[in-house]
Amino acid sequence: MSLFNTLNIGYSGLNASQANVKTTSHNIANAETEGYTRQRIVTAASTPLEHSPGSYGNGVSITEVSRVFDAYTYDRYLSASEDKAYSTMMRSTMEELSTYFPDIEGVGVKTDLTNYFNMWQTLADNPDSSAIQVALAEETKTLTQNINYTRDRIDNLQSTMNDQVKTYIDEVNNIAADIAKLNGAIDMAESDGIANANDLRDQRNLLERSLVKLIGANIYENGIEANMAIHSQATEKSSTYTVQVGGFNIVDGATYHPIGSSNETNALGYYDLYYERQDGVKMPFESAIQGGKLAALMELRGSDLNVESGEPLHGVLQESINNLDAFATGLIQSVNNIYASASTTHMESNTLSLDSATALRNYPELGVNEGSFNLVVYDAEGNEVSRKEIVIDSTTSMDDITAQVAANSDDNGDNNATNDIDDFLLFTYDNVSGKARFGFTDARFEKEGYSFSLQDNTTGSANSGTNFAGATGLSRFFDGDSAKNISLHSALKADPSKITPYQENVAGNNSVALNMVQLQFESFSFESNGKHVNDTLYGYYDTLVTDVGSFTNSMIHLDDTYTAQFNAIELEYQSISKVSIDEELTNLIKYQTAYGAASKVITTVDQMLNTLLGIKQ
Repeated sequence: MSLFNTLNIGYSGLNASQANVKTTSHNIANAETEGYTRQRIVTAASTPLEHSPGSYGNGVSITEVSRVFDAYTYDRYLSASEDKAYSTMMRSTMEELSTYFPDIEGVGVKTDLTNYFNMWQTLADNPDSSAIQVALAEETKTLTQNINYTRDRIDNLQSTMNDQVKTYIDEVNNIAADIAKLNGAIDMAESDGIANANDLRDQRNLLERSLVKLIGANIYENGIEANMAIHSQATEKSSTYTVQVGGFNIVDGATYHPIGSSNETNALGYYDLYYERQDGVKMPFESAIQGGKLAALMELRGSDLNVESGEPLHGVLQESINNLDAFATGLIQSVNNIYASASTTHMESNTLSLDSATALRNYPELGVNEGSFNLVVYDAEGNEVSRKEIVIDSTTSMDDITAQVAANSDDNGDNNATNDIDDFLLFTYDNVSGKARFGFTDARFEKEGYSFSLQDNTTGSANSGTNFAGATGLSRFFDGDSAKNISLHSALKADPSKITPYQENVAGNNSVALNMVQLQFESFSFESNGKHVNDTLYGYYDTLVTDVGSFTNSMIHLDDTYTAQFNAIELEYQSISKVSIDEELTNLIKYQTAYGAASKVITTVDQMLNTLLGIKQ
């Protein structure tokens, strides 16, 4: 073994120390770089020189520069990041939704509903007071406006969720494209089978974390290799690379497949998501999303959309909207059904999508029940002059009701054929306009002060009648059919003195007002989200608010749990891969000392060579 070989051993030591110092400097410089994983130099003794009687060492060789990275811990870190992103999105949205129902603080729709019924009680106590009629109109406006406002806020929140779906899908596609590019760069950098593209892999891992937070993707790589020389927990994935969401590959190596989004055919602008296969077939994608922020958005906004209306079929926000609509519909129909018993000279329904010859019970969404109601006619002094019962069964249509009203029968039992309901009233339904109308057949009856009312036949419960007037809106205290458009009837809004507290126009009569007060204690059938619930107006609204509050609390607890798990796993991941400045500074001193020792070897060899040359002289 020559002195020149010894000189080379010293040089290899210098080179290894220099590489270690350079890598340590790189770690220190990137200590605060997001996603950076600390790196280490792996060294091994160079191939020894064979020599009798044994082998001589031949210095040190750098075998690789590798990350301190544990694939198993990283996979758990990805999963925890996905869960945390989902729970945070659910929590923040539900906490905002809860603020739309401040009833626990003594304000909101429930308080307005109480004030509304209290004002009907005040009107019942003073049925001839125009000032109370004005006050009732104002309380009604407050109630309906608050219902409208709450519905609009949920609508706006749902629209925001929809906009975020589009934004996040675009971001997912951008990240997938960047990952595919990095895969190509990594393959090229590592094509010699020796080099490790550490910084490129760090960039990819950072993108992967962003991706799973958004959409809960699964990352698949064949093969995991341990590297004990770097760290006791160091493992690295290798070979093929795939990113999959719900069975759809969005990244295959250096190729990515974008997720499509479109709202062109949706009447309300809600986005449908799809995955386009290589043969051009578009596959529905919403149900494939199972994690991350987008899973939360799909659960909140609703994933499946109604083809006709454009509204989500399900979803937390849509269920809240449906429940609020069901509450408003119950309020509208129950109040209008009672208000139809207030005597008037004309009734005209809402626009109805009914065929006049089809049974009303074939339109369950209309809300007409089997039973009967009475048509009652009063003279100018409030005396009842005629009454007829109209029966609705499973086969009754609008044509049948028209025929019953027009039937020439002795409704009073007085053998007088000129003072029956058919002599006073006419009922018509027009398939084209969708309007049903009650009115006097002869104008002189109205001129002489005649009026009529429609009174449901009940058996002790306001919900046991036909609900014909309430369902059709024949005589309206409320306009509208949902929380979106409920309002005081336009004629009453313009002139509150037209609010009628009586059935018969007799001074001091308060029968309608008293029935309105009783209404708050009656049970009704509310239909929402495919469920039928029998409850009072207060009870149903309380359930609505409680459901929102309970789900919000469950999301808060879930987020607290996922946050604790995420923090623990993140701490474990960082303990393996994150740069420690103290450790790097210690290593820097160690490598500096090693560099000095290697340089001493070279100096010693130099002195030995000078001694040899001096001998020759």
